[in-house]
Amino acid sequence: TPEIEKTFVHKVYNAIAPHFSSTRFAKWPRVAAFLDSLPPSSMVIDAGCGNGKYLGLNDSCFFIGCDVSPQLISICARRGHEVFVADAVNLPFRTGCFDAAISIAVLHHLSTEKRRRKAIVELLRIVSTGGKVLVTVWAAEQEDKGLVKKWTPLDEKCVEGWVGDMDGGGKSKSFPATSSPSLAKIDEAEGEAGMVSAENLEEQQEYFVPWHLPYHRAEIAGSAEAVVSGFARKDDKKNAVVYNRYYHVFVRGELERLVSSIDGAVIVDHFFDKSNWCVVLQKS
Repeated sequence: TPEIEKTFVHKVYNAIAPHFSSTRFAKWPRVAAFLDSLPPSSMVIDAGCGNGKYLGLNDSCFFIGCDVSPQLISICARRGHEVFVADAVNLPFRTGCFDAAISIAVLHHLSTEKRRRKAIVELLRIVSTGGKVLVTVWAAEQEDKGLVKKWTPLDEKCVEGWVGDMDGGGKSKSFPATSSPSLAKIDEAEGEAGMVSAENLEEQQEYFVPWHLPYHRAEIAGSAEAVVSGFARKDDKKNAVVYNRYYHVFVRGELERLVSSIDGAVIVDHFFDKSNWCVVLQKS
């Protein structure tokens, strides 16, 4: 797993899990409709289930959830869900053992096209022939343009440096554990991490998206250590510790093109919903 994902996805979600979970309760209507449309007794996997808000949504189906964050999985388990820790890029299930799968807001946390493609291949592998898969990702074309201004755009060289030669089988390069891209420096010979130039902002797809963890939260003790180490920063104006999460946002048509390159994947529906690009696939 590339270092940028280990630090700015896995480590961050473990740090913010209780607060993140408290904000994740509303079900997206299109996801709910997909789950409600499944035949009774369907076996469903939610790969990247977060706090498990979609698990058990259709009480005539059987649900299993997995997520890379042990802290989020612990929250799901306390709620009585069948869950365990697993990586969406390497799902530990037999081929064809599910009738349907969902992957909600997961692929945009994967830092290379190869890994995003592999995650979709895995979802298709574990569903039976004719089984359906729903995938949603954040869109570069956000409905709230003001929201994007709060994100930190990352230079492409910065992301490449953190990912390293993963596609070639090599090891990812190390980098300082800091959530500030202006401070995160790769060795001079490898280039410099930083923000994207203003003229290229319209084509930007790599971002740090902040998560504000309020000072009054119980888990702030761990955040104090994170601030000292440089992994998080304090924002006294908002009375919060700020963690940055890595995102690759998808442009129009990118998700469909990615899926179209995969054998056995048939797109049966695609749509834009709540600033997300979404596809429904069927395994042929």
